[in-house]
Amino acid sequence: MQEILLSLQHISKDFGEGPVLSDVSLEVARGEFVTLLGASGCGKTTTLRIISGLETADEGRVILSGQDMTDLPPEKRPVNTVFQSYALFPHMNVEKNVAYGLKVRGEDKATIKARVKEMLELVQMSDYARRMPAQLSGGQRQRIAIARALALQPQLLLLDEPLGALDLQLRRQMQVELKRLQKKLGITFIYITHDQEEAVNMSDRICVMRGGRFEQIGTPEEIYDQPMTRYVAQFIGRSTIFTGKVKSVNGNAAVIEDENGSFTVDASRARLTVGETCEVCVRTERMRASGTPVDGFSLPGTVREARYAGGSVETFVLMAGGAEAVATGEERMADAAKPGDTVYLYWNPAQAAVIGGASHGA
Repeated sequence: MQEILLSLQHISKDFGEGPVLSDVSLEVARGEFVTLLGASGCGKTTTLRIISGLETADEGRVILSGQDMTDLPPEKRPVNTVFQSYALFPHMNVEKNVAYGLKVRGEDKATIKARVKEMLELVQMSDYARRMPAQLSGGQRQRIAIARALALQPQLLLLDEPLGALDLQLRRQMQVELKRLQKKLGITFIYITHDQEEAVNMSDRICVMRGGRFEQIGTPEEIYDQPMTRYVAQFIGRSTIFTGKVKSVNGNAAVIEDENGSFTVDASRARLTVGETCEVCVRTERMRASGTPVDGFSLPGTVREARYAGGSVETFVLMAGGAEAVATGEERMADAAKPGDTVYLYWNPAQAAVIGGASHGA
């Protein structure tokens, strides 16, 4: 069983305009990479600031390595934070920026020199030790901010949208670098982002936040393939959500009927019963469109548009109930369905999720 490094116990916070956090609890294992994911205003940054000691919870406790840190100031906590703004000292060169925290802590010169050298090698910035922050690119400045935070060997590193100011290509490169560093050092990371792709690519677990609460906590695969709420299904990835009644259940297969027609889903995790209403999430990349009906599915629609999407074709289909679905295929654009064509939607039943279904057990 993994050792629990951080335990947030029933944390609540209100700044006077309504609750920002409402009874939030979370346990993070030592060496884990956990991401808080959600839209602006959901409570991500407030959670991080309470962990670091920059904010005080109205209710609840912050336990780190078995010790109650709730009332300790930031400087007394074995925690460091990396911000989106980098927060480097502009009048200090790279070497001095990385050394700053060690000097404040009173480390001797030999220890500081060795530690700074180690950190700059770790983030592949050894050749830039004498440069000033203004002489560095955004990605290089972020590397130095991370090196400075890691130099103090914190038990827990908090990262508040650290890649948000970088362009897409550099952000993806830094995602790989951060994950490499985290695994190499074994330091526990708590990461904030509103970028779902970033969260899925980097995290051991994702905490989807909404309105000051955790909507769902799980591995990237669990969050993506087994959404517990409609919000999670819509917030993570692209999907079509069907709402219908269970018409029949035969073993692990259930037939659902809605305003668009009928379709088959995997009932092995959801334990569906005839007559109940359920919601089914089908990810865009798993939706298919056929020129002829497919066994187990009766979902005809009219093609509105087909678009080339770099290695695949996305077909936008207007269904009988008036909603639009997007299907993905690997055919060439020349072979794609044309606007006005009738197509039939289908998918692999095992790759669609009954929303909230996993909570009933397998």
